[in-house]
Amino acid sequence: MNYIGSKLKLSSWLESEIKKVVGSNLKDKVFCDIFAGTGIVGRTFKSEVKKVISNDLEYFSFVLNKNYIANHKEIKDKQRYIDELNSLDACHDGFIYQNYCEGSGSGRNYFSDKNGKKIDAIRQKINLYKDDTNLYYFLLASLIESADKVANTASVYGAFLKHLKKSAQKEMVLESAEFEVTANSHEVYNLDSNILIKKISGDILYLDPPYNQRQYSANYHLLNTIAKYEKFTPKGKTGLPQYNRSSFSKSGEVLKSFEELVKEAEFKYIFLSYNNEGLMSQKDVESIMKKYGRYDLVTKQYQRYKADKSDARVHKADKTFEYLHILEKRI
Repeated sequence: MNYIGSKLKLSSWLESEIKKVVGSNLKDKVFCDIFAGTGIVGRTFKSEVKKVISNDLEYFSFVLNKNYIANHKEIKDKQRYIDELNSLDACHDGFIYQNYCEGSGSGRNYFSDKNGKKIDAIRQKINLYKDDTNLYYFLLASLIESADKVANTASVYGAFLKHLKKSAQKEMVLESAEFEVTANSHEVYNLDSNILIKKISGDILYLDPPYNQRQYSANYHLLNTIAKYEKFTPKGKTGLPQYNRSSFSKSGEVLKSFEELVKEAEFKYIFLSYNNEGLMSQKDVESIMKKYGRYDLVTKQYQRYKADKSDARVHKADKTFEYLHILEKRI
């Protein structure tokens, strides 16, 4: 998935830097990715650690991580389920088609009519597998990622495009969201980070909070809607539901929330990914972290996130810096 702040391109660098501090043998370590997003960093460490604790406040991220992190055993005949879902007839009265496809009269053009009807048909069928948790989240994660590939947006869902772009004109094909099989089990949560931190402990805490005032719930609202599939009255031109507003995206609250998170963490090693354009300055972070132990910093230059070539406003090939703040905490 295209995802703002994705660490896919930085994952090998992050792994290398974390191991320089903690050591290369992580088999007895508990690793927590508390702002997990699509779960790239947790997936990177999944096979190397004793346990991954993954968390995100966005429900679609929770679903992805329930599959990619929590699922650790093979699912029998999973391709048969994928094939069955792909063969379903279109659903003409489903929530996605009725509210987010132009042909229904909603005025919203997030998906082609055909794909909207197919998303509804598959989503309704997936509900029948709720009792089999592993299968349910595998299929739902597969749908979220497959739907995202044919969305008529500039990668985020804050707005739809007026006309269907080429990728949105293609028929959606449900593809398997494959996960890594591991001997150990893992935990996945859907909580505010500052609430969860008081309930868990471990060895390595990785923090990748929002950098700016952009609200992930607004930018990815339709993926949350597909994941939850609960009826509500969509609001405005974009069909927004009520959504979460992170304190890490509020200039007046971010420093307080960050220090509370660091203070409450029962983890020896804390790593914070943050870039040079964030609400917290490098000095802000350093000042807070130094209160709780030994601090260090490494940086890496990389190409900034680009959403979609069809959106010229965000297609500025540019460089930015990723800061990896490191704290060895006094426990």
